[in-house]
Amino acid sequence: MIIALIFAAHLIFILIIFTKKWQEESLSTAFINVGLIIVLFSVGWSIITMIVKIFFDAKGFGIYFDADTISLTMLSILEYFFYKSYYGRDKATLNDKGK
Repeated sequence: MIIALIFAAHLIFILIIFTKKWQEESLSTAFINVGLIIVLFSVGWSIITMIVKIFFDAKGFGIYFDADTISLTMLSILEYFFYKSYYGRDKATLNDKGK
């Protein structure tokens, strides 16, 4: 259940970024940003899964929080800070252009 929520949050995030970039810049920029998100998600999940499996067994903390859920949760936390800094710059540049 937690995994489904994490995947749904990523899907919603992809849709928001796609729409935002399509409206503000261009369709090709929107597709490039979607590709970036998908690549970072898949590569990040693979790397963090390798790290998590060193410290936790496959069962993790129970039926709803197994090793895959732990790795997806850690990935989502890291992605939050990365995307906040990456897409947060857009607001600063937009404010500078308006002045």
